[in-house]
Amino acid sequence: ISRRPHIPQMVDSTPFTVGENIAITEGAVVLRTPVMELIQYRARTETVHARPLLMVPPMINKFYIADLATDRSMAQFFLDSGQAVFMISWRNPTEEHRDWSLDTYVQAVLDALAAVEAIHGPDRGGDAAGVHLLGLCAGGITASVTVAHLAAKGELDRIASLTLGVTVLDQSRAGLIGSFVDEDAAQASIDESQRKGYLDGKALAGVFAWLRPNDLIWNYWVNNYLLGKPPPAFDVLFWNNDVTRMAAGLHRDFLRMAVHNKLADPGSMTVLGTPIDLSKITVDTYLVAGIADHITPWHNNYKTIKLVGSRPRFVLSTSGHIAALVNPPGNPKSTWQVNDALPDDPDEWLAGASTQKGSWWSDYVAWLAERSGGEVDAPSEFGGAGYEAVIRAPGTYVHES
Repeated sequence: ISRRPHIPQMVDSTPFTVGENIAITEGAVVLRTPVMELIQYRARTETVHARPLLMVPPMINKFYIADLATDRSMAQFFLDSGQAVFMISWRNPTEEHRDWSLDTYVQAVLDALAAVEAIHGPDRGGDAAGVHLLGLCAGGITASVTVAHLAAKGELDRIASLTLGVTVLDQSRAGLIGSFVDEDAAQASIDESQRKGYLDGKALAGVFAWLRPNDLIWNYWVNNYLLGKPPPAFDVLFWNNDVTRMAAGLHRDFLRMAVHNKLADPGSMTVLGTPIDLSKITVDTYLVAGIADHITPWHNNYKTIKLVGSRPRFVLSTSGHIAALVNPPGNPKSTWQVNDALPDDPDEWLAGASTQKGSWWSDYVAWLAERSGGEVDAPSEFGGAGYEAVIRAPGTYVHES
């Protein structure tokens, strides 16, 4: 109780070191800005698909949720399927970065997109028909807004597809945490983060833990203090404990977006000077949610089918917020559900869904391959077209505490 986030210790962190046995996929930072580092991963196949994949992780945790141990790394799995993969690694903001807003982060995604286009574009053997964008959780919100911004500017052809993992865009009735946030509570939270310059990641971790107290509080209290057992050494919990801060400006923009449900109201918000209308996102979309997700409930993920201007493929993974994503093939207990019909009612969708054994990862790489053009020789070097390897992956920002 004496240490933030005022919850029992969940994990033995001693066996894990970022860059040694976590986040070890080979790659290099090919762009560094004050906000992010862009990692280009080395291809793991002799040829790669012509259209690359840019991954946008959440800003409230570090990127390596998508690059855990070698047998549980989304990045490695995508690389092994022949995809050229790039990853954003966000900087951990401090008080001096209080003014970083949603505009700041969308611009950072655009900077990364421009680098990916240059490095893997037609001049480098790639395809001019766009880059696949994959956003996770808060990164999915930012990716969606970025694509809507490009659509408003007439530049949607830069995007080959949009994938959203455990991402809620329609905030109406957005589960337990949403029920506690009205305009007054949101303003009080904004005022607090403005005083500090950031939202404390440890405080946020405590809030999320108390949403599932039996699993995330009392389970460890019994294990640690009543039974005297050490907490487990588990990579996902290690990542979860490696919290980051959220810049006050972004915290303000996210809360106001949520309280007023702006993404569900076309044109009610502007980003980088353009009105945001998600219905203008007409590229193919892939949506994945977790059936037991307590942070972004799957029913709210499903509402995205009525916001975007394309007909999405919606898949429902087993487990909760993180385990739904970190769900590699090979687990005999893993399943996912899909339904080609997309009724308005999510429960009607579930009633008609078929259950597939294995991981949605396999379905996703097949879906992605169909939209990735032909194959080109894998690049032998990092960077190019004015972008150079700065440092080996996982970079420097991931080590900032």
